Amino acid sequence: MKESPSHRETTPLHLGMSPKATSPAVSSCMRGNRSNCTQPELLLRQALSKEGVRGYRCNLRTVPGSPDVCFTRQRVAVFVNGCFWHRCPKCNLPLPSTHTEYWSRKFSRNVERDRVKAERLTAMGWRVITLWECDIRRSPQDAAVAVKCVLAESTKGC
Repeated sequence: MKESPSHRETTPLHLGMSPKATSPAVSSCMRGNRSNCTQPELLLRQALSKEGVRGYRCNLRTVPGSPDVCFTRQRVAVFVNGCFWHRCPKCNLPLPSTHTEYWSRKFSRNVERDRVKAERLTAMGWRVITLWECDIRRSPQDAAVAVKCVLAESTKGC
């Protein structure tokens, strides 16, 4: 049975799959989005190094949610959230103008998944730090100091 073109165009949105790119430029741009080792993550790790913070693992899959930076001995998980994908409350970015229904659902799922990950880790006795891309770009050193304070919290305070 042959599918009509209109059915093919609407199916991905109903299944939660990505809609077809509106142009080759959009397709290329979306393919370039990384899930780890992003610029904000690299800035944070560089700042952690300058602050003398060592002993972390990156994207550790054995910890629920695969935190971007994970201190297993201290049970501290750091998530570096991109403002666009995770809907930063400070940046208040608009939805893309095409396929708004799809993007609205996608962003809602991302935010819910972030919440569930943090709750699950907290219930397991982990401390969870969520850092936003805009804050890290503004001051990587401040972000690193915040992580350092949480790490030191149990021993000397900050």
